[in-house]
Amino acid sequence: MIEEQTAKIPSDVYLWAAVGSMALSLGLFLTKNKHASLFFGQWAPSFLIMGLYNKLVKTEGHDGADATSTARSSYQGAHSEAL
Repeated sequence: MIEEQTAKIPSDVYLWAAVGSMALSLGLFLTKNKHASLFFGQWAPSFLIMGLYNKLVKTEGHDGADATSTARSSYQGAHSEAL
């Protein structure tokens, strides 16, 4: 559902949104508008985390529930061979 929508957005959009919010924050800071500068500056980590989520959705394809079960079964298989 949401994974399908976020996968449509290119990953670099989130990076440029983060850079843009940092640039806006710097511009506001230089114009002595400290509170607005802090407000927009705090958006950058959120954009970067959303970009990371977007990248994970593109590589995993969904929320990763199947990847967890696949990793668990391969872990169990590797340990049963060692015994």
